[in-house]
Amino acid sequence: MINKIMKKFLVLIVAILSVFSVSAQGKYGADEQKCKENLSMFREYYKQKNYDDAYNPWRWAYMNCPESSGNIFKNAPKILKAKMKADKANKSAYVDTLMMVFDDRIKYFGKEGYVLGIKGYELIGVDKSRSEEALGYLKRSIELEGNNASVQAVFGYIKAIVNLEKSGVKAKSDVIEAYSVVSEVIDYNIVNETKMAVHFVKYSEKVEKLFTPYANCDDLIALFSVKFDPATEDVNLLKRITKVLDNKKCTDSDLFFNASSRLYELEPTAASAAQMSKMSIAKGKSSNAITFAKQAIELEEDANQKAIYYLGLADAYRNGGSYASARNAVYSALELRNGWGEAYMNLGNIYIAGAKNCGSDFDKSTVYWVAVDAFRKARTDEETSDRASKSISTYSKYFPTNENCFFNGVEAGKPHNVACWINKTTTARTSD
Repeated sequence: MINKIMKKFLVLIVAILSVFSVSAQGKYGADEQKCKENLSMFREYYKQKNYDDAYNPWRWAYMNCPESSGNIFKNAPKILKAKMKADKANKSAYVDTLMMVFDDRIKYFGKEGYVLGIKGYELIGVDKSRSEEALGYLKRSIELEGNNASVQAVFGYIKAIVNLEKSGVKAKSDVIEAYSVVSEVIDYNIVNETKMAVHFVKYSEKVEKLFTPYANCDDLIALFSVKFDPATEDVNLLKRITKVLDNKKCTDSDLFFNASSRLYELEPTAASAAQMSKMSIAKGKSSNAITFAKQAIELEEDANQKAIYYLGLADAYRNGGSYASARNAVYSALELRNGWGEAYMNLGNIYIAGAKNCGSDFDKSTVYWVAVDAFRKARTDEETSDRASKSISTYSKYFPTNENCFFNGVEAGKPHNVACWINKTTTARTSD
């Protein structure tokens, strides 16, 4: 009995001495001088972005005195990713090492939620095939951190879900649900202007880019309707709603109408005025569309963007049946952007839309001459060349026939003035 007690006592003494021995070594381990030398060495190489030479002293410090500096863990990803790139045959081993480094970072320095977010983000970056494993870390990070989750955790979370959807592991509904989760964190940080708000604004665009291919108008409207409050003061949320709905061509929805209206009330910028003009066109309110388009032009200072808004004004006039005014708006755009193909495409379409106001059937058919003239100019612009060629092919078929020209005293190849609101001289051509 006494021997057993003595043995337990000796074990306890050994354990206590062991603790004191470790404590005595301190954060620099058994060889303080060597630890400091390796820390200094790898940090100097790291600052020079010489990650290859930083590797060995970094590794020594990590293996022998991990508690000596948080930089051992903060700098590890770049150092190890450089090794993955240089030594592709052993990439998986370096990936495993990186994952172990994150675990040890939590062990020695805590902040589990934050570190798991970085861990998951880095994992999908270096090994897409481990997206499901990464998702586990990212999900746990957001659960622990909530609205304090890092931008890396937020972006990584939806990126992992998208990767898994593409590989058939997750469904479209999972992507939509993931977006709902991360958008709350994004909104919180932007609205409350946290110290990371500027980063969330930047990453929100990347998140939207990942998300928009997975949602149709009904999905988006259902998602954003829950978030939208007619009395909201959240300008950033309104911008996100209108931007996503506009990108997905969901501008005829009541949500787009209400969000655009509220955004314009809170922030009457050129962009929000242009948005209101589009919305008014969708609602069949041409007069309002014209007013808002003019305001967008007045508020805009950048010449290229102003030209875009002039085309918006042209659309508003065209939808209201004011074809001459629409044409003049395009001319104003071309004064700002000489030779712009998109403007000439718009001009050609205005001529076609307004042909119905040009007298007899023969007179109407001659309008296609000036429309095709505009499309030919659009064809010289690389960005509109293909569309212009298709329009030329399509609308040349509507030229008057040789017989119609003869009976109306018009000769193919000769100048001809297209009257009515157009009043433009062109070359007569036939469809046969």
